[in-house]
Amino acid sequence: MEIVLAIAIGGAFGFVLDRVGATNPGYIIRMLNLSDLHLMKTILSGIGTASILMFAGLLVGLVDPGHVSIKAAYLGVFIGGLLLGVGFAVAGYCPGTGLTAAATGRWDALWFILGGLLGAAAYMLSFAWVETTGILENIAGGKTTLGPIAGTDYPSLIGVPGEWIGLAAGLAFLAIAWLLPDRLTGASTPTVRAPVE
Repeated sequence: MEIVLAIAIGGAFGFVLDRVGATNPGYIIRMLNLSDLHLMKTILSGIGTASILMFAGLLVGLVDPGHVSIKAAYLGVFIGGLLLGVGFAVAGYCPGTGLTAAATGRWDALWFILGGLLGAAAYMLSFAWVETTGILENIAGGKTTLGPIAGTDYPSLIGVPGEWIGLAAGLAFLAIAWLLPDRLTGASTPTVRAPVE
């Protein structure tokens, strides 16, 4: 049942990604150069809504805190984030949008996926060396939250409950999405979907 549920949720997520234009690299490039913020507003709205639902669910007991998984902070993850951002800007895809774009028939997305798989293979082959550089060592306590989350034993940086921080962050994301103009730079661009290549 878990596999069926994963496929159904993944398919629904991919459908929504395609409908909002995230499978079109032109939309992504225009978002990154701030000439069309439709997609950015959609992403911020999605993150804000998910944050509010998750942290409100934790507060009222609908979400089991045992399902909260905190990722460790280390220098390598920040370097990886920068590399992902550069790749996002150059290719017009991130891993999720690239896979979804390939499912819609975009050939350029297949090349993007191939490049990602080759990069992952290169990382696997060089992992032993990367580990010796120290960039995989935990920083800021490793698995640390901003505020304590009830029902977990993760250390926190400040005393404000993490659930309230999550709710505030979600509301902030929604407010930013609502207040953002349609564009910050350049001329208005039509939002016609590019043909599938």
